[in-house]
Amino acid sequence: MAGATTVLSLAVAASWFGIGAIGPIGPVTGPGQRERAAAPPSIDAVTRPLAGTEDASGGAPGGAADSAQDNAPGGQETDRIPGLGPATLAAIPAASGQVLMASGTAKDSSDSTVTLWTRASDGRWRPGTAWPAHNALRGWTGTHSSGDLHSPVGVFTLSDAGGFKPDPGSGLPYHRSQGFTAGGIGFRGEALGGSFDYVIAIDYNRVPGTSPLDGRQPLGARRGGGIWIHVDHGGPTHGCVSLSARHMVDLLRALDPRAHPVIAMGDGAALAL
Repeated sequence: MAGATTVLSLAVAASWFGIGAIGPIGPVTGPGQRERAAAPPSIDAVTRPLAGTEDASGGAPGGAADSAQDNAPGGQETDRIPGLGPATLAAIPAASGQVLMASGTAKDSSDSTVTLWTRASDGRWRPGTAWPAHNALRGWTGTHSSGDLHSPVGVFTLSDAGGFKPDPGSGLPYHRSQGFTAGGIGFRGEALGGSFDYVIAIDYNRVPGTSPLDGRQPLGARRGGGIWIHVDHGGPTHGCVSLSARHMVDLLRALDPRAHPVIAMGDGAALAL
């Protein structure tokens, strides 16, 4: 790979240059394309949220969103998420009570800001803390393809999580495996070890309800895949969005399947459309 080498102990498919899967909404995205490997991944353990945890509202998005607030502290509530234009808002399902907004500094920048917005029972949106993040080396694109070193623009569901480390209390099903081992050197000469300690699969060109290591790509290999949210290694990614390990743990604990979480990702200008 130009400018970086990453080694996965468990292969993701030879066609991968990232991680991802197809979701039911918006363009398809997945965790920043993973490095190539030869053997299929093996899943060692899966943990899932406890059943029967719906609140008095019957598990509606508003109730789930309220329960997630402790893990997503933030600022003032608003009727509409700032920075999202009509087209982006239209791609967010009505049932979604959590929107993770990953807003890039510019179309060709690898720097982003990530904020978890949670809808309260009164329908108003409450922001969590704004976290610094990285995206792909060459910025953003609305027509993502394998190996293009861009992160895909769009709205995608968030269905599955996993990592090399034990489940820190994830609300999403958590797939633990040694297949999340990573190593090598990034675009800025930074070590890549630990990048997959915690990951959340972005449902771009992938099969939701499976481990992030599942290499199936419903849209075909040409569209790329393996787009994740994963631990930041101090530099640009191949297509994923990356956060500090501490913020990854916060996010894993905050995302609630009952709130049908999605990610709205792209440069600021694209998201404002």
